[in-house]
Amino acid sequence: MSARHPDRLGGRAAVVGIGATEFSKDSGRSELALAAEAVRAALADAGLTPADVDGLVTFSMDTSPEITVAQATGIGELSFFSRVHYGGGAACATVQQAALAIAAGVAEVVVCYRAFNERSGRRFGAGVQRREPSAEGTALGWALPFGLLTPASWVAMGARRYLHRYGLEPEVFGHVAVTDRRHAATNPAAYFHGRPITLADHAASRWIAEPLRLLDCCQETDGGQALVVTSAERARALPHPPAVIVAAAQGAGRAQEQMTSFYRDDLTGLPEMGVVARQLWGSSGLAPGDIDVGILYDHFTPYVLMQLEEFGFCGPGEGAAFVASDALPLNTHGGQLGEGYLHGMNGIAEAVRQLRGTAVNQVAGAGRVLVTAGTGVPTSGLLLGADG
Repeated sequence: MSARHPDRLGGRAAVVGIGATEFSKDSGRSELALAAEAVRAALADAGLTPADVDGLVTFSMDTSPEITVAQATGIGELSFFSRVHYGGGAACATVQQAALAIAAGVAEVVVCYRAFNERSGRRFGAGVQRREPSAEGTALGWALPFGLLTPASWVAMGARRYLHRYGLEPEVFGHVAVTDRRHAATNPAAYFHGRPITLADHAASRWIAEPLRLLDCCQETDGGQALVVTSAERARALPHPPAVIVAAAQGAGRAQEQMTSFYRDDLTGLPEMGVVARQLWGSSGLAPGDIDVGILYDHFTPYVLMQLEEFGFCGPGEGAAFVASDALPLNTHGGQLGEGYLHGMNGIAEAVRQLRGTAVNQVAGAGRVLVTAGTGVPTSGLLLGADG
């Protein structure tokens, strides 16, 4: 639905293929090579060939253009190609755009991809160093001179206010980190495979930007992830059970900035994710109690708590207790804290595995999965469901 009226997209398209490179700290190859590897793997998983593809969608931040990826993978003519802005906030929106193209009949098979050397190349955690003049860069100009140079420092502002508002201590963020790392420990694809942590480990990790500790911050990863989207009808003839796109949404809140929305009336929530939540629930007719698995964007632990609250899984300030209760299986692949930081695209792949019944940490009977994209920026979300 739009922010005002239900939409008619649900059920018309499905994710039918997933493919990824290894997740590493030094890939030793170009970002184009990573993208091509992930796309080829996703097509093979879907039982399709490059000749079947007529659409590509990626992030505006990706360095591998659609036409270049098409050449590198043997894809021919394209009738649809698109990019989505705002970093990690684009993840679920790439699938939304693919589904819209398919529902409108302008493409039949669309591949969404994201690939980068975020650890061995450009490291987001290094902070803002050089930036071309732009209108959106003006907002950063109010924060950078005071030392707010990194994503962690930007998130720390809202995290500190959240703790103050609800009378909490930084240790509550540890529940998210422990949950993610518990799942990563049993996931062979995860960078932190075999390395769970405890709440004591979290509390002992060094400060990055108070109240955020090292274990509150996601990894920096080299790798690529791709997803194949086609019509629900065609999906049923392909090798794997389809992950049907039940609902998809984007959202930007009032007074929205990229990570520095400090002039809102309240810093203890994520209004952009609230916009997404209202659309997903309204369009699908579902509610928090209908969700079997939550794959929530976890570049920083406090924003996972705020997302749970925006979606109505719990009340304001109750996110940490909700995570500690294990009431909702959360980030069963290990998330970006434990598996790899692929701007949220690996989370969508995990949702598909849960619906197929092939996840390493499989949730019995998983039939509906909520996936979210980047927080603190204009963002997006998906509700994926089993066919039928």
